[in-house]
Amino acid sequence: MTHPIEADTDAATDADAATATDAATPADAATAHAWTALGGAAELLEKVSYLPAEGALPARLPVRQLARASVAACSLAAAELAARRSGGPVPAVRVAEAAVATAFVSERHLRIDGRKPTNFAPLSGFWRAADGWVRTHANYPHHRARLLAALGIADRGGEDVLVKRLAEELATRPAQWVQETVYAAGGLAVAVAPPPKTTPGAEPALIESRHIGDAAPRPLPPAPLPASGVRILDLTRVTAGPVATRSLALLGADVLRVDSPHLPEDPDAHADTGFGKRSTRLDLADPRDRQTFEELLAHADAVVTGYRPGALERLGLAPDALLERRPGLVVAQVSAWGWSGPWAGRRGFDSIVQAASGIATLEAAPDGHPGVLPAQALDHGTGYLLAAAVLRALTERQETGGGRHLRLSLSATAAWLMRGITPVTPPGGETYDPTPWLTERPAPYGRLRYALPPLGYAGSPRDWSSPPTLWGTDRPAWG
Repeated sequence: MTHPIEADTDAATDADAATATDAATPADAATAHAWTALGGAAELLEKVSYLPAEGALPARLPVRQLARASVAACSLAAAELAARRSGGPVPAVRVAEAAVATAFVSERHLRIDGRKPTNFAPLSGFWRAADGWVRTHANYPHHRARLLAALGIADRGGEDVLVKRLAEELATRPAQWVQETVYAAGGLAVAVAPPPKTTPGAEPALIESRHIGDAAPRPLPPAPLPASGVRILDLTRVTAGPVATRSLALLGADVLRVDSPHLPEDPDAHADTGFGKRSTRLDLADPRDRQTFEELLAHADAVVTGYRPGALERLGLAPDALLERRPGLVVAQVSAWGWSGPWAGRRGFDSIVQAASGIATLEAAPDGHPGVLPAQALDHGTGYLLAAAVLRALTERQETGGGRHLRLSLSATAAWLMRGITPVTPPGGETYDPTPWLTERPAPYGRLRYALPPLGYAGSPRDWSSPPTLWGTDRPAWG
């Protein structure tokens, strides 16, 4: 099978064109909104164009526009930083919608020695409640155990038996009761909600950014890739944060993911999002491991976190505390529900936010069964915006100095999708062919088939420099 990365630049361009339905189209209002939220100069939007693809990410909501806008914003931020480091003009950005659509479902395209990973466990999904619907998330063993315990279901028998018991139990309970009872037990379940009524100006900011401190500018020397030589501590899990750091690794950053040894990651999830990075385990409550982390922090350019508000603060890792110890640092955070309001401290995943925000209702089937987006679009879209925010912060820091505190959330991205993007008629026709945007390579996990990165600017890398290492097996040291 032939893939864009196996050919020269001209052949790769031909492969891009082969996925397009017509000539490239210019940046749209969604892209302009994302770029403005990032603080980018409006005139650079002229650099952006798209190659449309038939059947890409079909949905009632404008998922296709959100997806390509977030990838284009990240691509433009990378192009801007590359130009700033080289001293040349900002290269053109051309984003192929087929590449974007393939990357937004990268976890579904992943194969490990031919095996298809399970993306959702049997106890994760929509269930009828006594007065509506609930959505559960039980992919991780500790969340599965808490869900069952909260509902008084003994963990006995096969998964088919437990599915039946869970369905029977939930059918007798009000949705709000299930939501609050499971939350109190540390599990994940939400009532499927209608879209909220909002007033103009009440929507959350897509990206929050603070300039902190007066550290001297930190210029980056010329380099072949925008983030070459940039050291990033990756304290993220699951999808959104790892997608961001996977993108930064593609662009040359030295990314070291740090996880607790007490909170294992799904190896299949890491096989999907661990490209280009290294992965280690440190117990930040242990004095020796904490000292190792502080030594890593002393030489870091950025820290990216993906835990709910308060989780890292208890360990002395609040953004202001990190910036005090490392002036000029870029601290980028992503959470499910944002940093204010009654849900700020709750756990959440893309599927849970879709259900609680009203997306599942907007995408419902004719029979009323809640629906889903064609991708974990909140995770992936927020991930590319998070990477873009880090890149823009690095660009600004070269001239103005100081540190940066960046905040994004899945709920803000959901609000943007539902109420901030004007839907347009998508290209018609049959579903696009993802084959040109898939490739294979050996890895410690086995032979991987995976989605190629969708970032596109003149000179952008076509693939990651290395496959994912086994989760938590690398030395806690910079490369």
